[in-house]
Amino acid sequence: MLDAVTNPHDKFFKESFSQLEVAQDFLRYYLPADVVALFDLTTLTLYKDSFVDQELQEHFSDLLYEVQLRDGGEVHVYLLFEHKSYPEPYTALQVLRYMVKIWDYTQRQGMKFSPIFPVVLYHGTVAWKRPPNFQAMLSIPEPLKPYMPEFRYWLCDLSQYADSELKGAAWLQVGLLMLKYIFRDELVEHLPEIAGLLRTLSTEQTGLAYIEAVLRYLVSAATGRFDEQAIQVAIAETFEAGGETMGTLAQQWLERGKQEGLQQGLQQGLQQGKQEGMQQGLQQGLVTKAREDVLTVLGLRFGALPLEVVQSISRLNDIDRLTMLHKEAVLTPSIQEFVKYLTEVGL
Repeated sequence: MLDAVTNPHDKFFKESFSQLEVAQDFLRYYLPADVVALFDLTTLTLYKDSFVDQELQEHFSDLLYEVQLRDGGEVHVYLLFEHKSYPEPYTALQVLRYMVKIWDYTQRQGMKFSPIFPVVLYHGTVAWKRPPNFQAMLSIPEPLKPYMPEFRYWLCDLSQYADSELKGAAWLQVGLLMLKYIFRDELVEHLPEIAGLLRTLSTEQTGLAYIEAVLRYLVSAATGRFDEQAIQVAIAETFEAGGETMGTLAQQWLERGKQEGLQQGLQQGLQQGKQEGMQQGLQQGLVTKAREDVLTVLGLRFGALPLEVVQSISRLNDIDRLTMLHKEAVLTPSIQEFVKYLTEVGL
C-alpha cells in the first residue's frame, strides 16, 4: 500500500492544496455560496498538527485549515480536505473518525470545540454515486434516526466538471486539470493548455517550485501509460516560448521526475532483492488471501456467484480496493447491488 509520501496523487494534492492561494481560490469557487460567505478567507491558515494515527494514515491526506468567521466572533471553523482517486463507499465513516479525532485533540488541549467543514475532492474516472451523508450508509428505522450520527461532506467530483467550469487562478486550474486528467487518455491532449498556464507562473519563485512539482507529478504518475516523447514535446514547445532558460529548466525537472521514479523503483528492487523475494511473496500472498476473502463472503451470503463478479475480483491486485470490496461484500443487501457497485467503481 502506498502512503501519502510515496503515492504521487496524495503527494501532488498536498503540494498543491497546502499553498494558501490554491486553498483560498478553491474555497471561493467550489464551496456552497452561503457557506463560503461565512468565512474571512484572508484569515485562512494551514493547521500544522496531525490528527492521524497509524491506522488512519491509510485513508487520509491529513490537510487541515482553520478560518475565522466574517462576523469577527471568537468561533473559528476547521476545513478538512481529503482527496480520493476512486470511489470509496465508507468515506463518510472515515471522515467522521477523523473529525472525532480532531475534537478529541481539542478537548485534551482544553480548547473549545469548533465546527468542522469536510471537503472531499475526487478525481477518478467514474462518477461518484455514493450519497455524501452518513446515515445513507445505514438501514435505519425512522424512530432510530434521531439517535444516529448524521452529517454530510461537501463533494467536489472533478469528473462532473467541464474544463470551462474549472475556475480560479492559474495555480488552482493547473492542479485541478492535472488531477482530472491524470488517469485519462486525454491527458496528452491537454498538456499544452496545462503547460501554458504553468508558464504564467514562471516569473515567481514560488511559481517555479510549483511548476517543478507539477512536472514531477506528471512523470511519476503518467510514466508507462503515455508516450513519453509526446509529453516531452508538449512541454518543450510551450516553455521554449518562455526563453531558453525556462525550456532548459522544464526539461531538467522532467528528467528529475523520471530519475526519482527510476530511483524509487531501483530502491524497491534492491530491497526486494535483499529480502530474497520475501516482501513480494508476502504481498502476493496478502492479495490472494484478500481475493479469497471477498469471494468467500459473497459465496456464503448469496451462493453461486455470477462469472463476471468472480473474474472482476480475480483480476484485482490492489490490496486497498480488495479491502474496500470486502467491506462492500459484508454490507451489500444483494448480489445485484454488489454488481452495480462494481460498475460504479469501474471494475
